[in-house]
Amino acid sequence: MNSRNMGGRWFDVCNVIILGIVGLICLLPFLHVLAKSFSDQASVMGNKVSFLPVGFNMTAYQFVLSKTRFFEALRVTLFVTVIGTILSMAITIMAAYPLSKPEFRGRKLILLLYVFSMLFYGGIIPGYILMKGIGLLDTVWAMIIPLLVVPFNLFVCKTFFEGLPESVEESAKMDGASNMRILISIILPMSLPVLATLGIFYAVGYWNNYFHPLIFISSVDLKPLQLFLYDTIANTDEILREQPDDVKLAISPEGLRAATVICTVLPILLVYPFLQKYFIHGLTIGSVKG
Repeated sequence: MNSRNMGGRWFDVCNVIILGIVGLICLLPFLHVLAKSFSDQASVMGNKVSFLPVGFNMTAYQFVLSKTRFFEALRVTLFVTVIGTILSMAITIMAAYPLSKPEFRGRKLILLLYVFSMLFYGGIIPGYILMKGIGLLDTVWAMIIPLLVVPFNLFVCKTFFEGLPESVEESAKMDGASNMRILISIILPMSLPVLATLGIFYAVGYWNNYFHPLIFISSVDLKPLQLFLYDTIANTDEILREQPDDVKLAISPEGLRAATVICTVLPILLVYPFLQKYFIHGLTIGSVKG
């Protein structure tokens, strides 16, 4: 018994060490970018920055926040993320609930269509023609509608609903509750973990969406953070070339790129820790039930 306990302890210690090393390896690139964003121009240009800032300097952040269209791009991304996540959650829930009932007519055919959409994609050109045909080209809705329903998320939600006790719904129906009332008052409160999981999936998907804005958006005022990040990184030298000499001497191209990256990813990083426990719990339950 003692040998088993000792073996288990050593196994736990090895797990902690290995996972700690892997986590540190994943974190180091982010720390390097963060250090560059807070370092002065001479240190960055001289490759003196590793994982800690050298010559602490916030000029790059001041430039990003005051001299670029960061906040305009942030507003577009926040609108797309918030509205898109709300609509996606509503549609996913409304579709997953009836599909979780074996007695629902046409259930197998509808599920087959969702699986088909996971395996095959119509293509970029048909998608562009469709958006142009329905008049959504170069609008914020062109960044929302293509991601309204992700089949994987729908299947996770459906699987979770299938694992809920049927006796609760049956007792509610005996009391005269409608299907909509059961869904809103009983099913959703019992499904908070998986709903938080899907909310994170959709929010991160909309926040990081780069492909659809690149294809469907041409107006500068409608470009989200991801396109702002791309344009800044691709045109850093040109952006700095147009600035006064004091700005050129204070900010390096690498420092400006690093500060832009940090400003872009920081909002979603601040939100994620508050929903992490629901994310892990909901994903585990939704993937193994049923």
